[in-house]
Amino acid sequence: MADVEVLISTTSEDVPVPSYAHPGDAGADITTRVDVELAPGERTTVPTGVCIALPAGYVALVHPRSGLAAKHGVTIVNAPGTVDAGYRGEISVTLLNTDARETVRLSKGDRIAQLVIQRVERAAFVSVEALPGSHRGEGGFGSTGVGGA
Repeated sequence: MADVEVLISTTSEDVPVPSYAHPGDAGADITTRVDVELAPGERTTVPTGVCIALPAGYVALVHPRSGLAAKHGVTIVNAPGTVDAGYRGEISVTLLNTDARETVRLSKGDRIAQLVIQRVERAAFVSVEALPGSHRGEGGFGSTGVGGA
């Protein structure tokens, strides 16, 4: 049973519709619509052949696949990628081969990412002269790390 209906079209009949591998999975697998070769350290934007129409108030987040990362060092450069509700074009994924030695070859139809659909809130940004205090305060990058630095 689905919680939200997402309209979908594909660039050709042989492009698979995103699908969940197991009951309870958060991400639906999406695939490459072309063969891809990624040399060590190389990145490329890979078309999926999938176009969606999300309802207002939703976003599709494109997450890396853990198997590709663990086995081949392939990740998504801007993870998670954001597909806004108003976007109607083909979803593409910018993959990066982090392996220092091995070229990665992906074939048309290989699973390359996961699409997670989430509700989003729209914020009203209110300018103020000063922000209220908090326990963390202005502690930024690494402020809760080893040695308190």
